[in-house]
Amino acid sequence: MKTTFKHAVLLALLAGALSACNSDDNSAAVTPTGTPVVKPTQAPTPTPTPVPSPVPTYYQTKAPYQPQQAASTYEAAPAGYSPVYTELLARHGSRGLSSLKYDLAIYNMWKKASDEGALTPLGQQLGPDVLKLMKANFLLGYGVNGISTPGYGNETLVGIKEHQQLAVRLQSRLAGFWKEVGDAAATKPRQIVTVTSGVDRAVDSGAFFVASLTKTQPNLATLIAYPPAPAPYPLAKPVAQKDGTNRFLLYFHKLAAKTDEVLNTVDPRYQTYQDSLAYQKYKAEDTDLLARQAAALADPAVVDAGRVVMERLFTKVFVDKIANGSYSFANTGTFTYTSDDGKYSSTLSGDGKTVIASLGDAGSLVYELYSIAPAMKDEVGVDFMRYLPADQARVFAQVNDTSDFYDKGPGMTEKGSVTWKMAQILQDDFFNEVDAIARGNLAHAAKLRFAHAEITVPFASIMGLKNVLQQQPKSTTYSYANNPWRGDQVSPMAANMQWDVYSDGKGSLLVKMLYNEKETDFKPGCDSAKISPASHFYNYDKLKACYGHVAAP
Repeated sequence: MKTTFKHAVLLALLAGALSACNSDDNSAAVTPTGTPVVKPTQAPTPTPTPVPSPVPTYYQTKAPYQPQQAASTYEAAPAGYSPVYTELLARHGSRGLSSLKYDLAIYNMWKKASDEGALTPLGQQLGPDVLKLMKANFLLGYGVNGISTPGYGNETLVGIKEHQQLAVRLQSRLAGFWKEVGDAAATKPRQIVTVTSGVDRAVDSGAFFVASLTKTQPNLATLIAYPPAPAPYPLAKPVAQKDGTNRFLLYFHKLAAKTDEVLNTVDPRYQTYQDSLAYQKYKAEDTDLLARQAAALADPAVVDAGRVVMERLFTKVFVDKIANGSYSFANTGTFTYTSDDGKYSSTLSGDGKTVIASLGDAGSLVYELYSIAPAMKDEVGVDFMRYLPADQARVFAQVNDTSDFYDKGPGMTEKGSVTWKMAQILQDDFFNEVDAIARGNLAHAAKLRFAHAEITVPFASIMGLKNVLQQQPKSTTYSYANNPWRGDQVSPMAANMQWDVYSDGKGSLLVKMLYNEKETDFKPGCDSAKISPASHFYNYDKLKACYGHVAAP
């Protein structure tokens, strides 16, 4: 998983600051062509009942998923209209840590303090808790039906349940539609098209979702379809990818020459490839972006918050040595963990790229463990809230959101659409699917897409949603005080956008959007496409005209 903060640049700017706060990015392994197997799971039967969080938690884009509206309050379709199609984009479910970095760097800091007798009573508990977390991530997914390769980056049981429950609610919301589709499976089959980024946790999310959907409605199982991956790419030496994989559509933030290069300017994916390269260059080299991210960690309020967190764990003398640069720590070292049954073992080494060289770094890495712990409650059951008081959690949550806002969110006004332009292919795909329905082509009953935060965030931006696409001019800096963008609202774990399409049977289509299962307006400029000012239903012809979408011939 690629880090959000560029380590080398931050070393120059901050004498060694935090490498990635919150990236959901990693390189997908390319595997031979084949159809993914929908595997059943032994996880508990999901429930469609939302369970709201009782207190602020500040987990931001690592927040475990909760639907934002009860289905019982959804606006009913106008008389004469019934559902005819639905489509979905969903981030993968809650996961463990992406790799051996934050946990190992924190452990090495703790070990030094332990060797020096510099631990407070609370600090004495930190090391064992970090080791528990490390072991759980080394073995994450082992013995879980549907997880192919155990280890860091996998979905947790919380994440599995999120997608199972999301499928249950989708089936319940459109129960009559799904029954009709299932009942006609043998005589008039309509495909449920399923595509993923090709990365394990996105693939697994799709499989758990589909298994849950078909468990509720078994007749749907024969309708699940995984289309061939786009090919041939690169043209000179094509790389085979699994059926159901579409990196251009669902991994557009990190297209690579070795797997995705497009040189033909008339190729429909050429622009997406170019936009991806432009984004990657921005992310790696833009000095304004890197300066904003570095400044977030260097903010005196963040440094102060880091000292508060550290002095609860270590003696002041030890903390002072971190503050003045005498001590620094990194994710170095090698560990081996073996499953309780002795049948699986994993050995990993840290790469030394995640560095603690300031109090801001130290507090931010504790925040990373704090924010991932809820996703791993079944595997670890360690409460990291005791290590990060709410006031300091909010400070580091803003650091996290600041990075994401500039890195993959709306960003700076002066940078234009560099962070979301590459999502045009996905917006077109949503509209193209509805265009087919408008033409009377009912071959698809649904399209299900499973991806990552780097996809869901730009997609929400390109859709122009309120409180999402609000850029910040270079003359000011993003903060909670001046911008409504929040990672836990824009892209929590299992974040999703769904379009339900309704027909009157006479050629008129209506579309309603659910964003994290809350009825949500399209961009404000499209209000005239609503069937009434207070409605969430949009006339499709007017909606696509508002977005400037032109149906393919």
